[in-house]
Amino acid sequence: MAISCLIVDDSDHFRCAARALLEREGIAVVGMASAGEEALRQISDCRPDVALVDIDLGEESGFDVAQRLARVRPDSRPHIIMISTHAERDFVDMIVAGPAIAFLSKSALSGAAIRDILREACEEGKLGSS
Repeated sequence: MAISCLIVDDSDHFRCAARALLEREGIAVVGMASAGEEALRQISDCRPDVALVDIDLGEESGFDVAQRLARVRPDSRPHIIMISTHAERDFVDMIVAGPAIAFLSKSALSGAAIRDILREACEEGKLGSS
């Protein structure tokens, strides 16, 4: 069964490029959102396994959006992976304190990277029964 994914990013260009890349690599992109409210609607409608959330969503903080997504009902809550063009070290404290299971640089985005993150999180006991 393919991993289903929601991409939350304020760049139309990135969302489209990421969708094309991930779908070529066997990840089913079931939704895309540019802001928090739209992401919450997509979570309810599409029930993705994973949500890729950009740290910088323009006027909105990706960390705030991730917190809101984490409060969704357990049966429809996705595993959150924070993404950014910025270095992880710039945000490590906020990433660790938040609900995300990992950080992934946009330049390293791939289906294999998402699968590796999910596998490692499962091995570490970070994945619940959502």
